[in-house]
Amino acid sequence: MVRVRFAPSPTGYLHIGGARTALFNWMYAKALGGKFVLRIEDTDKVRSKKEYLDEILDSMQWLGFHWDEFYKQSDRFDLYRQYAQKLLDEGKAYREGEAVILKMPQKQIKIYDLIRDEISVDTKEIKDQVLMKSDGSPTYSFACVIDDALMEISCVIRGEDHISNTPKQIVIYEALGFRPPKFAHLPLILDYERARMSKRAGAVAVSDYRRQGFLPEAVVNYLMLLGWSPGNNQEKIAFASAVKNFSIKKINKAGAVFALDKLRWLNGQYIKEMDTARLAQLLVHFLKEKYPGNTFPDGKALENIVQLFKGRMATLTDFLEWTDFIFTDKVQFDPESKEKHLSQDKSKEFHLLAQALREIKEFNVKSTEEVFRRIVEQLGITAGDLVHPVRVALTGRAVGPGLFETMVVLGQNKTISRLQECFNR
Repeated sequence: MVRVRFAPSPTGYLHIGGARTALFNWMYAKALGGKFVLRIEDTDKVRSKKEYLDEILDSMQWLGFHWDEFYKQSDRFDLYRQYAQKLLDEGKAYREGEAVILKMPQKQIKIYDLIRDEISVDTKEIKDQVLMKSDGSPTYSFACVIDDALMEISCVIRGEDHISNTPKQIVIYEALGFRPPKFAHLPLILDYERARMSKRAGAVAVSDYRRQGFLPEAVVNYLMLLGWSPGNNQEKIAFASAVKNFSIKKINKAGAVFALDKLRWLNGQYIKEMDTARLAQLLVHFLKEKYPGNTFPDGKALENIVQLFKGRMATLTDFLEWTDFIFTDKVQFDPESKEKHLSQDKSKEFHLLAQALREIKEFNVKSTEEVFRRIVEQLGITAGDLVHPVRVALTGRAVGPGLFETMVVLGQNKTISRLQECFNR
């Protein structure tokens, strides 16, 4: 049975690099009909926090990485003490104060890595290893080895920053009489300067991307592309198909550069193809957060607004930016658009248009366009002379969806009152 694990530490939020590690573990397990184990490595009593644990679990579920088994190392301290005592009894370890330390045997260790082929290390370069600290807690490598062995983990898939830990852990496996698993060390995710991705370069936690309005399926899709490819230059990948075709040996050795603009583009593709009703439901959360206490159009009315902006959105929060003129009473004007299109007196044109719009019985795209074109003809101007000034008066911007669709989502009363505000200034 293929068994893999993802083992985050709740000393911080789920890093985007950790999410990519979880993804490749999950895909490996599912591709081979195996089990995906989630193990929380919370042996650091001081730095481990419940808020981080909650965020990790929430982010994992949001991404769709549902685990088959769940463990917390803090529940297993007795096990680690028992195995430390075993090594003491066998003379393979010694005490230094309250700490338990493993004697490092002198030998050549060869590790076959599924991604990097053979890695060879001489243990004379490694000092004796602390197994249990003086406060009674296990070190990372000791707890990790015991858990991987007892949980029957068949392959350890983790970041290349753990390569230096692997020979130390092989020695602990052998000292305990456990058979080591296979290993695969993933390339790191790099920022645009090809340095390891860190907070200085922007968002690094999965929850940051969630708050910024990225969809889980787009994040997962993008993480797949960081170090692995399904072939045929595919960028938007059907998840079930990717899992079916996944091979750990096809992962690149080189670090993968995280490009936010590419993630935004990919997210926009998922938004465009999403069912409008589902998209509207997702956006309600963002609307409530931005406009607490406000009431919003719901059902078909909200869906009509969403449909209008769907093709322009790269993230869910873009919707808030594009639609602020709908959900607020006062228009926030873009200074450049206002100067360009409203600096000349348009009171006559706006007055005539407002009057004509007021007389419409059924306020829809067809009726508003007919009225608009009639006024343009009456004034002896081109449609282009009036489209931009009216759009800026209604939305504060010179660009946006169709003018008549915009009027309809604003509604008859709000459309007329905004035109009046402009010609009454």
